[in-house]
Amino acid sequence: MSGSPEGMLPPEPSADEPGPVVQRPQPPPPPPFAIPPLFGKYPFEGVEVHDPGLLPYLYLHPVYAPHTEGRLTGKPFLKARMHLVERLANHLMKGGKFTGKKSKALTTIRKAFAEIAQKEGKNPLQLLVDAVENAAPREEVTRLQFGGISVPRAVDASPARRLNVAIRNIALGAIQASHKSTKPIYSALADEIRLAAKGDLTSFAVGRKEEVERVAQSAR
Repeated sequence: MSGSPEGMLPPEPSADEPGPVVQRPQPPPPPPFAIPPLFGKYPFEGVEVHDPGLLPYLYLHPVYAPHTEGRLTGKPFLKARMHLVERLANHLMKGGKFTGKKSKALTTIRKAFAEIAQKEGKNPLQLLVDAVENAAPREEVTRLQFGGISVPRAVDASPARRLNVAIRNIALGAIQASHKSTKPIYSALADEIRLAAKGDLTSFAVGRKEEVERVAQSAR
């Protein structure tokens, strides 16, 4: 006997009966408190990320002072939940006199932001985002082994790698500019962010990005 009994078939929906109501996800309600500006001066409203690849990794959650106290240290892929300003401070701590001095690195960033706001008249946080986008390389070079011969090949850089390289080069450019110079470190950092935000090739980070992409283009 093939088929199912007529009584076992599900009833057909009537055209007059309304369909199931789909519950659409609602946006989260606004916080009951005012969003604190960065360092008490620079608002987070209006800061835009124009690079869609870096958007999921640029963590810009409103916070007064970005300091996670090492809660995300040593855990894979949790750097995407660390604030952009704190990641810049961590890279500044790798440069000699800032080693292990988080408060000093954050103070340097705060002074650099004050100088940027005075010279440019814009939100320094937006200029930092633009600088990271302009300093993030899209291609890099790796080496492949073919029968004992090492051959360079161009590869696309992942968004997380692009962000890491951009922040590292911005911090490294500021440290090298202030080394053996009368210019303070916060002024060198402010100049590096301003130049990188404009895409100026005199910026250390933008210059390194152009060099890496030029080498990768020749290795295609």
